[in-house]
Amino acid sequence: MRYLAIFIGICLVGFAPFLGQIDIDVLKIFDSSTTDYQIFWDIRVPRVLLAFFVGAVLSLGGLLFQTVFRNPMSTPFTLGVASGATLFTAIGIVLGFVSYIALFAFFGSLLTVAILFFITNNLKDIQTTTLLLIGIALSFFYSACLMVLFFISDLSQSYEIVRFTMGSLDTVGYFDPTLIAICTMVLVGVSLKYKHKIKLLQISFEFAQLKGCDVKKTNYTILFVVSIAVGVCVSITGPIGFIGLIVPHILKTIYKKSSEQLIVQISFYGGVFLVVCDMIARSVGTSSDIPIGVVTSFLGAPFFIYLIMRRAK
Repeated sequence: MRYLAIFIGICLVGFAPFLGQIDIDVLKIFDSSTTDYQIFWDIRVPRVLLAFFVGAVLSLGGLLFQTVFRNPMSTPFTLGVASGATLFTAIGIVLGFVSYIALFAFFGSLLTVAILFFITNNLKDIQTTTLLLIGIALSFFYSACLMVLFFISDLSQSYEIVRFTMGSLDTVGYFDPTLIAICTMVLVGVSLKYKHKIKLLQISFEFAQLKGCDVKKTNYTILFVVSIAVGVCVSITGPIGFIGLIVPHILKTIYKKSSEQLIVQISFYGGVFLVVCDMIARSVGTSSDIPIGVVTSFLGAPFFIYLIMRRAK
């Protein structure tokens, strides 16, 4: 059954580039002189790769955040990284630097991470709960600043800002997918390196300390790596919600294993899940693709309510 699921996932990813508003002639995708070749290799294949690796980062990031914060409702955006990226994207748009919004977004993410770790380094015995509250406070502050930018921006600028917040997997060429692929490999590598410590953290922080684990260093290392990887993703695609919430919980329910045993699986199926969401966004028959963040929110919001109700019971 496990191998069948992997096979189906690979088939879905392989089929995804052939799906779209423009029909592709399979016989022409190997002829570089045709439009089908350019659409397939320069637009659709990079888009599918981008979706797969972004989904992997967000899913694994959600798993790690839920472990560090010991909160099943945590997502990769919990510390305000996405809010920081959105705010600085809006700043870039209002200032007229539309061509450089990815750099503005990444700077916003990086600045948020820097603020968080600057505060934690200047406080004694800070807990992960305190870090979480600081992240939430930053998110509210960023939201207030964003409202000011909405107020002073014109109609076209407001549209660009809103469009960014909905998420997009539009890309041309392989630079963006390659960059996210590197982030994915680094995040997976760090997670596997800290696999034993993640297992200890799931039991309790006190138990991990008794076993010789430096809990503070481990938590901050994981949070830093996840935040940077998520910041790179958000700077390219915008915030895509609920991936980091849905996939880890579904796989934990199916596999019935602890988090450290599902690192690779969650990364893979998270990528497949976002590819499938993108297939839905591109095949609904509208004049343009539905923003990917809208699709994931449609799926994620009911699931989030289900998790809350289940937790309450």
